[in-house]
Amino acid sequence: MALPTPSSVTATPQRYRWWHAAAIGLTANAFSATPAGYNGDEQFYNELDTPPGSPPDWAFAPAWAFNNLTTLWSNLRVANFPAGTPGRRAALALEGANWGLFASFSGLYFGLRSPVLGAVNTVAGLGVTVASVATTARVDRKAAWALVPRLAWLGLATYVSVGTALRNRDTFVGWNPTDAPRRTTTGDGSDESAPSLEDDGA
Repeated sequence: MALPTPSSVTATPQRYRWWHAAAIGLTANAFSATPAGYNGDEQFYNELDTPPGSPPDWAFAPAWAFNNLTTLWSNLRVANFPAGTPGRRAALALEGANWGLFASFSGLYFGLRSPVLGAVNTVAGLGVTVASVATTARVDRKAAWALVPRLAWLGLATYVSVGTALRNRDTFVGWNPTDAPRRTTTGDGSDESAPSLEDDGA
């Protein structure tokens, strides 16, 4: 019996494994944790004037740990579809954008002490996730459903981050709402007291 020649052997497509997903998650979380740790700067968050219904500081780490796990599971399923699958490339591109936004959030919000940039990042993350759920559903419905917890959390996070940005001074971008609390944040992490009416001689 003749042995098969290299040209007669069908190439097996590369399969992505759990360690590929783990590498992505660990890299993104390493960048995210660089400015203020995995749970962020809790003191900075607690000193801000946040809108009603904002989660406590301890809730963010477990929420994002769960979101990251379900997201990685979804990404792995989509990545293992054949390269020509409709929607696969677009879904993976959107998820790449999501991981970039996730990795950069802490640097903007905690590192630069900027609630405004944090809100912009969160709103962008919500938009990317909405598009990603719709696009991923074209590839695999189970993978799309796995992104729904992240979508729900980012919906809440958008309300909190935008409300926080509107209520607090942000000296990094020069935002100064008239009804902001007396405490203001600076780019170097220190706090300054905003002048009151009494200080102006009113």
